[in-house]
Amino acid sequence: MDSVSSTDRGGIGYLPSAAETLMKLVVTGPFGVGKTTLIRTLSEIPTLHTEEVMTQSSTGLDDTAGLPDKTTTTVAIDFGRLTVQDDLVLYMFGTPGQERFLPLWEDIARGALGALVMVDTRRLKDSFAVMDMVEEQGLPYAVAVNRFPDAPAHTDEVLRQHLDLAPGTPLVQCDARERRGSINALIALAEHALTCLPKSQDPS
Repeated sequence: MDSVSSTDRGGIGYLPSAAETLMKLVVTGPFGVGKTTLIRTLSEIPTLHTEEVMTQSSTGLDDTAGLPDKTTTTVAIDFGRLTVQDDLVLYMFGTPGQERFLPLWEDIARGALGALVMVDTRRLKDSFAVMDMVEEQGLPYAVAVNRFPDAPAHTDEVLRQHLDLAPGTPLVQCDARERRGSINALIALAEHALTCLPKSQDPS
């Protein structure tokens, strides 16, 4: 699963063939961590996204410290699709990371096989509440460290320690604007989610 297909299906389509295995995955993380960017980078179809311009009503709710260029926020979902090696289709559902969207997050996460939790090394503590939500939902997850240009760099070992990750939880460092690293993060999640499936459960 280390390559991604660019199969021509005769035009952009949302409905896969019956022979494909489908996986619903959630892309989540704190405010401004790059969820929308990652889905736009990876999706083979035009993405569905629900970003709105931030207004004064978000003051005190959305911390923009360290995010001087952040002017919009996801208020519902992002959606994209990625086909891996022709027979595995990943449906990516990006969710708002703010606590006030918890009911929406729970609805979107229903039926998902795993979650990709994105983190920013400038604001690691902001990721703890999101990881708690994922764990409470019972979803296997992987962590994608989005490398911002001005963010401090840490080794995987240090990040695992700071995030208190279980040994089996995948951690991938990437730039959400770059396809290869983003693909690696999503594939790491898909592989992890498949290993966590009960043998009787078929993702298709």
